[in-house]
Amino acid sequence: VQLVESGGGLVQAGGSLRLSCVVSGRTFSNYRMGWFRQAPGKEREFVAAINWSGGRTFYADSVKGRFTIARDNAKNTAYLQMNNLKPEDTAVYYCTAAIIGGSYDDWGQGTLVTVSS
Repeated sequence: VQLVESGGGLVQAGGSLRLSCVVSGRTFSNYRMGWFRQAPGKEREFVAAINWSGGRTFYADSVKGRFTIARDNAKNTAYLQMNNLKPEDTAVYYCTAAIIGGSYDDWGQGTLVTVSS
């Protein structure tokens, strides 16, 4: 499966961005989707995940209430809406997919989000 992220960029603190992840090569609705991020000098960390139908979502405590994960199975696309961004949200954001019952084995190339103070 191939994953291509877009939507990163430079934004001021308090601003918003929406990341998109287009998936190809497999049946999108068979996959749980996730977003992770990696800040400079830090390990990759979990941000959010959504089940195959979109009926269940999960968030890291650090983004709960500010970020929203969603998916459109008709468009083979997952989204991460990020509101009230903070400088500590600065990172490369990665989209990932896990077949139902499996682990996150497929990753996108990442998209850089920079939040200025």
